[in-house]
Amino acid sequence: MIEKSGIPFHFHAEGHAFSGEFFRPAHHQIEAQAATSLPTIGGHAHSQIEKFEIPRLVSFVNAHTHVSGSWQDNEIVTTNATTKIEHLRILDMITADRVVARLTSEHRRNEKEGHIIALGSEFENLRIHGHEVKITLRHEIMLDNRTFNEFRNVVAKDSQSGKMCVVQDGVALCSLVEKIETKLPGAKAVGHTLIVPHLGKIAFAEIFAEEGSRTLTMMRLELGSPDGAKLTVAETRTNGKPMPPVGP
Repeated sequence: MIEKSGIPFHFHAEGHAFSGEFFRPAHHQIEAQAATSLPTIGGHAHSQIEKFEIPRLVSFVNAHTHVSGSWQDNEIVTTNATTKIEHLRILDMITADRVVARLTSEHRRNEKEGHIIALGSEFENLRIHGHEVKITLRHEIMLDNRTFNEFRNVVAKDSQSGKMCVVQDGVALCSLVEKIETKLPGAKAVGHTLIVPHLGKIAFAEIFAEEGSRTLTMMRLELGSPDGAKLTVAETRTNGKPMPPVGP
C-alpha cells in the first residue's frame, strides 16, 4: 500500500452520457443516463445503459460512464472522468457512431491545482440529415495551460478570433472547438455552434472552468422547430483539491 503521508485529498469526478427534455409537441423528461460520481475518498465507480429508446425522439445502443481517483505514488494524485455514448440518434436527424467526453487530472502534492486535460474526447462519424459534421478540437489549450489563471488568460483572448469567451466571477467559459466543417445545406457555423434551419442550435465541446475544476460538455442542443428540446450529450467534470490542514 502506498503511504499517503501528510496530505489527504478531496476527490471529485462525475459524468453522464445523455439528459434533457423534449417539451414540444409532446413532453418527455429524460433523466441523466449512465450517470455516476466518485466518492471523495477516491476509488472508482461506473454506470452503463444499453439499448435506450424513446420512439422517434432519441435512441442509443450503449452509454457508459467511468470515474476513478487514486494516489499514483506519494507525490501525485490522478483523477479521471470518462463518458461515452455509442450509436446515438436524435429525431432521426442527428446521428453519431460515438461521442466521448474524457477529463483526466494529475495533481502534485505541493501544487494548489491539478493539471486537467481532455485528450480522448472526440466525435466519431457525427452527421446531421446524413451530412458529415467534422469537429476539429484544440486540445492544446488545456495541455499548455496548467492552472486556472493561465487558462483564463488564454481564454480571454478568444473573443479576438470570434470564439466564445466569458471570463468573470472566477469562471472561464470557452470551447475546445477550433473549427466546424460540413456541407449540410443551410447550416451556419458560428464559433463553436452549428445553426441548422428547422432544427435548432448545437454547441460543441464547451469547457466551464473554475479554480481546481473543469466541466466538459460535448454537445448542448437547443432544438426549436418543429420539435422543442434542450439536451446534453456526454458531460464530465473533475478534479479534486487538497483538504485544509486539520488541527490537533
